[in-house]
Amino acid sequence: MTKMTVSCPDGAFSAYLALPTKTPAPAILVIQEIFGVNRVMRDICDNLAAQGYIACCPDLFWRIEPEVDITDKTEAEWNKAFELFGKFDPDKGTEDLKATLASLRDHPASTGKVGSVGYCLGGKMAFLMAARSDADCNVSYYGVGLDELLGEAGSISKPLLMHMASEDQFVPKDAQVKIREGLKGHPNVTLHVYEGNDHAFAREGGAHYDAQAAAAANARTAAFFKQQLS
Repeated sequence: MTKMTVSCPDGAFSAYLALPTKTPAPAILVIQEIFGVNRVMRDICDNLAAQGYIACCPDLFWRIEPEVDITDKTEAEWNKAFELFGKFDPDKGTEDLKATLASLRDHPASTGKVGSVGYCLGGKMAFLMAARSDADCNVSYYGVGLDELLGEAGSISKPLLMHMASEDQFVPKDAQVKIREGLKGHPNVTLHVYEGNDHAFAREGGAHYDAQAAAAANARTAAFFKQQLS
């Protein structure tokens, strides 16, 4: 596995890149949590490459602090993660993701089809990619702040798969209701709620990891990508 450099109007940033053994292949843009491009994100990329996809996770915090790579294991790391999250500009981040998506479409190993999948902060960004980019499909795992973005739902023209945790400590119950009601009947959105699960239920090794819920969500995601990107 390797890194690639993505250029944008503001400069350039790095991205972790995992290639499958057989190319050309469709690509998946993996969107980080608040812990940077860490081992969890790199492992997701590697697993997607093993499934036959080009997988790429760009450094969205590069304007604040390049090459952030922390875990969810200590209070100090959580504090740093929330500090970075507070300084992060979602609009700039969306532009960085769109630049990465364009690079993946043009990659010599790519078929030209590109989807995205994001977790936590990345789940929010995957929603924004569905509304603001030409990605072929998008997947959002327990996205945060989506209740404030429902005004953009009308711009979602490609398939969006969403995974929501019913007990998500970062998405209050009233926000969950707004999200479900705001997206109800949307022809391009499929929303699954995982009852009894908390935020980051699919993060292996995390405090709220639930193997059964993670397996269900990941199976749905795998089938979704196979259908949309083949």
